[in-house]
Amino acid sequence: MKKSGSFFLAATLFFLSTVSVYAQVNTVTGNVKSSQNSEVLSGVSVLIKATSSGTFTDDKGHFKITTSTAFPITLVFSSIGYETKEVEITASGAIEVVLDPAADIGQEIVFSASRLPERILESTVTIERVNSATIRNTAVPNYYEGIVYLKGVDMTTSSMGFRTLSTRGFNGSGNLKFNQFVDGIDNQAPGLNFSVGNVIGMTELDVDNIELLPGASSALYGSGGMNGTLLMTSKNPFKHQGLSIQIKQGVMHVDEKYRSIAPYFDWAARWAKSFNDKFAFKISAQYIKGEDWQARDNTNLSRNSVFSSVKDGDRNSDPNYDGVNVYGDEVSYNIKTLASIIVKSAQDQFVAAYQQSYNSTPSPAVIDAFLSDPANGVAAFYAGLNNNLIPSQNVSRTGYEEQHIVDYSNYNLKFNGGLYYNLTSNIEASLVGYWGTGTTVYTGADRYSLRRLKIGQYKAELKSRNWLIRAYTTQENAGESSNSTALASYINEAWKPSLNTASAQTIAGSWFPQYIGAYLQAVMNSQANPHAIARQFADQGRFLPESPEFKEAYETLRKTPISERGALFLDKTDLWQVDGQLNLTDQVKFAEVLIGGNFRKYLLKSEGTLFNDDEGRITINEFGAFVQAQKKFFEEGLKLTASVRFDKSKNFDGRFTPRFSALVKLAKDHNVRMSFQSAYRFPSTQDQYIDLFTGTSTLIGGLPDFQSKYNLTSNPAYTAESIVAFRETGNSAVLRQAQYRPLEAETAQSWEVGYKGVFNSRFLVDVYAYYTQYKNFIGRVAVVQPAAPGPDGIAGLAIPAAPYSNNFSYPQNSDSDVKSLGFGISAEYRFGKGYVFSGNMASDRLNNVEANLVTFFNAPKYRFALSMGNQDVYKGLGFNLSYRWQDEVYWEGTFGTGMIPSYGTMDAQVSYRIPAAKVLLKLGGSNILNKYYTSAFGNPAVGGLYYVSVGWNVF
Repeated sequence: MKKSGSFFLAATLFFLSTVSVYAQVNTVTGNVKSSQNSEVLSGVSVLIKATSSGTFTDDKGHFKITTSTAFPITLVFSSIGYETKEVEITASGAIEVVLDPAADIGQEIVFSASRLPERILESTVTIERVNSATIRNTAVPNYYEGIVYLKGVDMTTSSMGFRTLSTRGFNGSGNLKFNQFVDGIDNQAPGLNFSVGNVIGMTELDVDNIELLPGASSALYGSGGMNGTLLMTSKNPFKHQGLSIQIKQGVMHVDEKYRSIAPYFDWAARWAKSFNDKFAFKISAQYIKGEDWQARDNTNLSRNSVFSSVKDGDRNSDPNYDGVNVYGDEVSYNIKTLASIIVKSAQDQFVAAYQQSYNSTPSPAVIDAFLSDPANGVAAFYAGLNNNLIPSQNVSRTGYEEQHIVDYSNYNLKFNGGLYYNLTSNIEASLVGYWGTGTTVYTGADRYSLRRLKIGQYKAELKSRNWLIRAYTTQENAGESSNSTALASYINEAWKPSLNTASAQTIAGSWFPQYIGAYLQAVMNSQANPHAIARQFADQGRFLPESPEFKEAYETLRKTPISERGALFLDKTDLWQVDGQLNLTDQVKFAEVLIGGNFRKYLLKSEGTLFNDDEGRITINEFGAFVQAQKKFFEEGLKLTASVRFDKSKNFDGRFTPRFSALVKLAKDHNVRMSFQSAYRFPSTQDQYIDLFTGTSTLIGGLPDFQSKYNLTSNPAYTAESIVAFRETGNSAVLRQAQYRPLEAETAQSWEVGYKGVFNSRFLVDVYAYYTQYKNFIGRVAVVQPAAPGPDGIAGLAIPAAPYSNNFSYPQNSDSDVKSLGFGISAEYRFGKGYVFSGNMASDRLNNVEANLVTFFNAPKYRFALSMGNQDVYKGLGFNLSYRWQDEVYWEGTFGTGMIPSYGTMDAQVSYRIPAAKVLLKLGGSNILNKYYTSAFGNPAVGGLYYVSVGWNVF
């Protein structure tokens, strides 16, 4: 017994000692530097060869690897911009590794083109990529603004804080044909269905890379990717650790052309830390503040509720003046027709009272005597009409300039952070949040003052090498955002109503009757410029912008919901989404096969101020799924990719969107790509459910419910164009009844061919040409509805009901197909010693556009960009100089239509790196020549911004 027990004990001790030997832990530490300037390198990948075990260097260039693998082992060091290096380790200890700069032009790895990792040279579709090093050295004040230097990119600047990116045409503020994702999260504001620029998302210090897919991309990324998709990826805290701080201080409006000189602030910080390569966290914040560019276009417009055209005249010469950036002057009446309405209203009231008193109808002579009696309040109008003294002239109310209506105190405060945990060496779990708030201005159907807008995005994700599943939500809060036209119009109404025919007293106290009366008196007295005299009389006592009365009305009405005759939005719309992806290549074997899908839910909550949801929130469910297969042939000389996606939305039929692409290798690093891509866009939440009074008309959704809600079926509306003709001619035969058709999804089919190649490891060339055909354009139709059905209602169309309550606009698909084509070419040359020159040119245009079809294409026919830079000219001194130019554009928009002149703008920066102190100093500016330019009709003129920047640990 004792012998057997002793034997068991001995065997156990032998086993444990054996295990301890084989479980021995080996540790290797070290430091990684650049051979170019001995600068420590952070974020360098350190992997044990032939395994997935590894780590990254920290912000001091240090690394530590602990492994049970027996020596010798080989460590593989890799980092973007440096040659990969293998080092054999034979024993525990500390080592120093020096990496050489690499000529890696065209070798970057991209993911967005096929959702699979591949060299950018081998992508089967056109793709652009920007890494963190490029962002660090950009000349413009922020990385988002710098994306415009990519080939074929247009940027619309609604304000300093609201910029919209577009590719392949259809440029505009808030592009519904362009997707934007941040770490896999759709970056749209769900109540608007498009990204609000960079108000929410990554801070500048947390950007790892940006990938741009110009052209159709719905097959992989769903609705909205008709013309392009932008994917932004943040820095992983396991790889990028430590504390980083960047402070930019600048100045704007240096010439005081539009306002006094003003400061600019941009402060950012990021902190990330990893614990034993198992758990990591990060948190970052950024605050940007500046006094915004001001929109002061006083061009005169002729409107038809949705569209407009430029006309001659100003407030002094045109009684019906309607300035582009002047609000409240959209309220307009024909004074002759209005005088007739006023007289008829008084007559009807008199006849009704007479019949009640005498039980009989008054004779024409009695009616004439009543209308001619000065005591009734309409005698002057009656006499003016009888003597043909009142012209058939439209007259608008006096408006307020934009600077007095919107909040130009632009700021943006945003935070993002995340918790990351490696469940295994191949599975990572993360919780990530993005939150942003700000005040800015956005151009849509109106100029909207987005005041204290708040958006939060929160994501939970589990991912491995071959699969991922994520769930996220976007929570939107419009804050104190308001409609400029409605606000200005209601301020005017608060001071003095435009028209009130309830009684002689209310008529006399109304603005338009006072105008007509003063006009008649000036005409009878043979005074010069009677319209100016009439306006001066009617405007007596008007709330002036700096007056206490104006400020009180302004504050009250901007905080009063639109549903209660104010200007405030109450939008708190949410978006919820779950999506997943699975790579089946290990199982399928014969090809790389990828499948994925998503479910999305919109919850519209605007309390009747934006959507037709005054009786409760509206739910929209969407789902989609895709499959992709990729195969290489002829020793990788040919790569074929095919994918198809199916999507279904609550109110619309399902859509299939296929994509086929091929890459042909001509020689090493020289490839030709060809693709056919289809795309679609479901009508947006606003296209479906908007119910918004803008101050001049009511924007309604395109669903059949709205036709019933506003009785447009039983009391049909007439097209705005025919209404204009009727009011000019008085001939009702010119009226055309509007024809409503149910909405459908927009679709596009695009063919593209391109070439990308590298010459002598220094010269990269990329060129593409495309042709796209669009169907079922979603545009807006402007209509006017009679106050009642029948001849009397049609006759009443001669003047709009106050204030414009019978003007409607709803979305409708166009019958016409539109064809666009274009090309782009870019080149990058590395001279040596760090000097890099790059340039690109692109062109987009439409073909065979039918007359009178409004496409909102808005892309310049030609634009180009040039850049020259060197990060280290001499002992840490660097520079970057960039210039871009674009052709003139005839801009079509629901806010206004007109010509945008061509312009060019130059950006520049000089930098100085102090590696030992981990400091980067910059002196730079955007539009450094301060040549003001406007990117879209009605948007502000953008001037120069100059800054100094101090960054610590931003390398």
